[in-house]
Amino acid sequence: MKRLFLLISLLVLSKFSAQTWATEDQYIQKFAQYAVEEMEKYKIPASITLAQGLLETGGGQSRLALEGKNHFGIKCKEDWSGKTMKHTDDAPNECFRVYEDPRQSYEDHSIFLATRKYYTGLFNLDMKDYKAWANGLKKAGYATNPRYASILIGKIERYKLYEFDNTSSKEVLYAVLRMYPDLKDDRSFMARLEPGKMVKRDPVTVSVPYKQTSFAQQEKRVERIKTKAEILNSILIKSHPNDGLKYIVIPEDTNVQFIANKFKVSESRLTKWNELESDVLKKNDIVFLESKNSDGNTATYKVTPGEDMHDIAQKFGIKLHKLYAKNRMDEGQQPSPGQLMYLIDKKPRN
Repeated sequence: MKRLFLLISLLVLSKFSAQTWATEDQYIQKFAQYAVEEMEKYKIPASITLAQGLLETGGGQSRLALEGKNHFGIKCKEDWSGKTMKHTDDAPNECFRVYEDPRQSYEDHSIFLATRKYYTGLFNLDMKDYKAWANGLKKAGYATNPRYASILIGKIERYKLYEFDNTSSKEVLYAVLRMYPDLKDDRSFMARLEPGKMVKRDPVTVSVPYKQTSFAQQEKRVERIKTKAEILNSILIKSHPNDGLKYIVIPEDTNVQFIANKFKVSESRLTKWNELESDVLKKNDIVFLESKNSDGNTATYKVTPGEDMHDIAQKFGIKLHKLYAKNRMDEGQQPSPGQLMYLIDKKPRN
């Protein structure tokens, strides 16, 4: 029993040690180095980069950061040829970039700002003026949250991230240690600070009694593959970023009748609300369970290859005929890749 208890304890400890970036402080300790290195290469304030990383990842705990190593919520865009993942942000199932490691994400963030015309004005600002940079990012349209600039400034001032704007990549870890003096007792951090002075530990050997299991017992441990019916019956209603509209994402090919029966909505309403031309629903289709809105939840959207007007209307929860009207397009006409679509009516000039 003692051996079993020791094994369980080690497994639990290893699990918790693997869950890095559990707090914003730990995120800063881990990634300040990357932010300062990028500042030296691209002249982007380290305080801004770190604050954006903190906000976008929720202190490193977001799905994009954990699964895609994407720390800045950068979407695929037309020039991305690397790995991708689907994630709901401004709309369901949006395409986001996937990186090999967080350092690659940090550098891509710098390149993204340095090469996009929307952000060229930022590089005319004082590199130590984090408030101007925060407001400049919001003005340039980096995020749709109206409080984006004030949130960044709040994080910078709360954690004194502006101190990293005045340090070099060779001294950044010492700056972290000044901010978090308790780290002197953290062996892994001190190893980064002074790698030549790392103290080696003797490996711990745990003896576990071997017990042979039959093939039948091993089979029971294999997770059973769900049937198509089970997958369809497990669909959950989601809240769309556009005013919380209720919608679902089809997990397997099915039809309107099945969805209508499952969610107690008439087939005619589902067809009308989603502007469907047939009763066939494909995997990853977005289906609304109520009438869509007349406007999207973001002002504009750039069309990606393969998308049509119906795809865009479903992605942003906007009525199809309203989408045509806002863009002065004839019904049936389709957009071109890279075309800028308007999702909210332009305000008339006075």
